[in-house]
Amino acid sequence: MPAGSEQPGAAGLPALPVTWRPLGPRIAGIAGGGSLFVITALLWFVGFDQETRDAVTWLQRGTVIAMYLLGFACLYALARCRAEAREEGLVVVNGYRRRVYAWAEIVAVRLNPGAPWVVLDLADGTTASVMGIQGSDGARARQAVRQLRLLVDRADPPRH
Repeated sequence: MPAGSEQPGAAGLPALPVTWRPLGPRIAGIAGGGSLFVITALLWFVGFDQETRDAVTWLQRGTVIAMYLLGFACLYALARCRAEAREEGLVVVNGYRRRVYAWAEIVAVRLNPGAPWVVLDLADGTTASVMGIQGSDGARARQAVRQLRLLVDRADPPRH
């Protein structure tokens, strides 16, 4: 469930602020980063004898460390994706990019069958991905989409 909870009697609107985070990428980031570290450490200390470890140069060690850090940075980018609904608008964090959308900018919220994540249709005719709500999360994602649509509809002035 998202961090916010439903307000009773408020037509299903979630209490603000509310944050949605994908479950799968967080698990993959934690498990992948931890596994990468454990496997590398085991390989170094158990898999190689002292003679082999002594033969590895500082440049080679630096390269392995740099590759580990690059992998960690990619996994961390996936794990930090989120969508935060606030009174003033929607904050979308995809990887290392953060965007803020006023409620009036968001025309529609879509999660098409088989789609990896939510897509926002914006007033200027463009779209924006919201990786913080992932289709692979199933019922959690559908609930988040319902809540987000309610918030967008609440903020949308009547059209004539």
